[in-house]
Amino acid sequence: MGALDDLRVLDLTQVLAGPYCTMLLADMGADVVKVERPGGDLIRSNPPFVSDSDEEAYGGYFQSVNRGKRSLELDLGTDEDREAFLSLVERADVVVENFKAGTMEKFDCGYETLRERNPDLIYSSIRGFGDPRTGETHRQGQPSFDLIAQALGGVMEITGQSDGPPTKVGPGVGDLFTAVLNAVGILAAVHHRERTGEGQYVDTAMYDSMVSLCERTVYQYSCDGESPTRQGNSHPTLFPYDSFEAADGHVVIAAFSDGHWEALCEAMERPDLAADYPDAGSRIANRESLRREIADWTATIDSETLLDLLEGRVPAAPVQNTADIFEDPHIHDREMLAEVDQPGADDRMTIAGSPIKMTETMPSPGGRAPLLDEHRAELLDEAGVGTETNRVEGDD
Repeated sequence: MGALDDLRVLDLTQVLAGPYCTMLLADMGADVVKVERPGGDLIRSNPPFVSDSDEEAYGGYFQSVNRGKRSLELDLGTDEDREAFLSLVERADVVVENFKAGTMEKFDCGYETLRERNPDLIYSSIRGFGDPRTGETHRQGQPSFDLIAQALGGVMEITGQSDGPPTKVGPGVGDLFTAVLNAVGILAAVHHRERTGEGQYVDTAMYDSMVSLCERTVYQYSCDGESPTRQGNSHPTLFPYDSFEAADGHVVIAAFSDGHWEALCEAMERPDLAADYPDAGSRIANRESLRREIADWTATIDSETLLDLLEGRVPAAPVQNTADIFEDPHIHDREMLAEVDQPGADDRMTIAGSPIKMTETMPSPGGRAPLLDEHRAELLDEAGVGTETNRVEGDD
């Protein structure tokens, strides 16, 4: 039993933000039906692949964020497929899409139309700049991707070294953080409907989400009128809170409390530093010279020894690569690596597990991603349409 196993979600999304949102719901037990355009999700063919074979049905990108879903290929531009979709809507709890504003209206499948067929429906959209229904702006209709959202929302301006250019965050947070917020909004709307019987529109914009993600820059600018900018791995109001080079790699140390600072100075055999800089204000005022003191110490010690000296007393960790993560017992104990079948390959693929843990209804990836149109017969039968509807043929 999953926490959401009574929830039916129609997922018209593609690429990353939308599929990640609905993946979270699927991991928690929701029945997610991936309604795909003719030819399927644009990222089905994106690498990497498990093998050199040309037989693999899709790459790791698609597999990772579409596990545990069912697939149905529909062309909403045809009367037959549009009616099949509307029949599915009548039996759905949630519809999610991530098209540009106005796209669903072109197919006469916008929120108002779908609500006529299912008054209790929760309709959710992920767009670069939101939907006019929740706040109209001049940017709506413009295309947006993770890079655009990170640039506009301030993420790039505060990421990177102080003497370097604005830098995007490695993971696609413009997509992923927006997706998580959208999933929260959907579940809030489900809760509201349970209390009132009322469906509603849920709208999450990538630009808005990046401003929320950069919450610290907003209050900083409000307080001092200066736009925060890049300062490497350090923190504007905490010290030491930074990365340091060890003899064999890099570690991070977060010893900004007085107690942690005293413990760090003890490990460094520098009681003078603890005595001379006893509070946060004095440490921040002298952060450059103190950082050099810490860096000179860490450079002489290998990572394992350094972390042993700090363990249990000072928050610290190695900077790991993905191979390190695969070998970390914590990751395996927490079931954060999941193996799924990879159609067309002899080997299975490893994807990230669910970070949401629950004692009674533990989320987990519900098997591999679907083949295109794999569940056509059962889905149309459930919708009362029948299997006589021909499979869609079309180009990207």
